[in-house]
Amino acid sequence: MLIRPAILLRAEEAVILTLTIFAYQHLHYSWLLFALLFFTPDLFMLGYLINTRIGAATYNFAHTLTLALSLLLLSYTEHWHQATAFALIWVAHIAFDRLLGYGLKYPTSFKETHLRLVA
Repeated sequence: MLIRPAILLRAEEAVILTLTIFAYQHLHYSWLLFALLFFTPDLFMLGYLINTRIGAATYNFAHTLTLALSLLLLSYTEHWHQATAFALIWVAHIAFDRLLGYGLKYPTSFKETHLRLVA
């Protein structure tokens, strides 16, 4: 298993998804809010209606952990409870996507990702 990067990456994402869901539950946030916002980052796919370069840029903007984890840290330290809930949902979404094999997009095609070529 340690020589199979695809398995290692999916295992990491499963752990991240589990931890975010555990934290969300532990902090007693609304599961209705979770359900309503879970797929919100996928709205950034609409950039593909313009062209693949803009689509990849907007999709990647919403699907990198940098912004989501920054929001999580800032909102948690500043006690912005609603923003913490949003950040946890956002991180969970990214982990879920990557667990399924959907990675960051290259500007050549929606199906060409940093994890694999999506069939």
